[in-house]
Amino acid sequence: MHENKEINALFHLLDDPDQEVFDTVASKILLYGKDIIPNLENLWENTVDESIQERIELLIHRVHYQDLQAALRAWSLSELQDLMQGAILVARYQFPDLVPSQVLNEIERIKRNIWLELNNYLTPLEKINVLNSMIYNYFGLKGEEVSYQRKNQFFINQVIESKKGNPVTNGIIYQSLCAMLDLPVYAVNIPRQFILAYFDTFIDFDEPVDPDDQRILFFIDPIQGQIYTQQDVDTYLKRVSVPSVPSYFKPQSNKRIIQFLLEELAKCFRDDKDAYRQDELSNLASLLEE
Repeated sequence: MHENKEINALFHLLDDPDQEVFDTVASKILLYGKDIIPNLENLWENTVDESIQERIELLIHRVHYQDLQAALRAWSLSELQDLMQGAILVARYQFPDLVPSQVLNEIERIKRNIWLELNNYLTPLEKINVLNSMIYNYFGLKGEEVSYQRKNQFFINQVIESKKGNPVTNGIIYQSLCAMLDLPVYAVNIPRQFILAYFDTFIDFDEPVDPDDQRILFFIDPIQGQIYTQQDVDTYLKRVSVPSVPSYFKPQSNKRIIQFLLEELAKCFRDDKDAYRQDELSNLASLLEE
């Protein structure tokens, strides 16, 4: 953006020790949107005072965050609410310059290889075995239980790059591939787990979802593709002393999955200095309230 007198005047006030003045200046700079970022970056490079550099970094973050809020609202209101696109938006919180095609091209490559191995004569279980072989053996995706110390496992671009995720991000990759391959696989609401289920029909989330209307054929743990029966899940619920209720087996919408991803990511920022990040991520999650 071409600098004008107002921008120059605002930049000169960034070193004002009065917090109220800085907040006013910041609010005016944010009105310029993403176009102001190159100017801020140039100012940062030509500033020697570290405290001013920190203020500039915070402003750049706020501009990106403001842009992300708008993008997430648009995704939430879109007709499709594509799951992978939602995960890419979450990753943009940490990687604002993320190029979506880098993620999408790799997902498309895996999908193409799976598609070549599938045919209409395979049973649902046989189809999932093909998926598992391609995702975990051919592509080499690994999974670990959720750890809030490993926040990169919540960012889909990092998972694709490192081939190591947690149940949520692995599950998003898995469910996205199933959607691309027309397989009725959806996340369900089992307590303390992120588990996928293969349903006997496709779900229309535009209509009220009643668990009694669908039948689950089997469950899939996205960490490494382990298959579980209904009896396995019932045994797990008894072991953790949780009564089995129909809502646990209700398919989750893409919006709810991305909201859950944001809620879990927020738990990675527990230090006092990161408290604002936890607030920001919680606020992004609240944008997706259904």
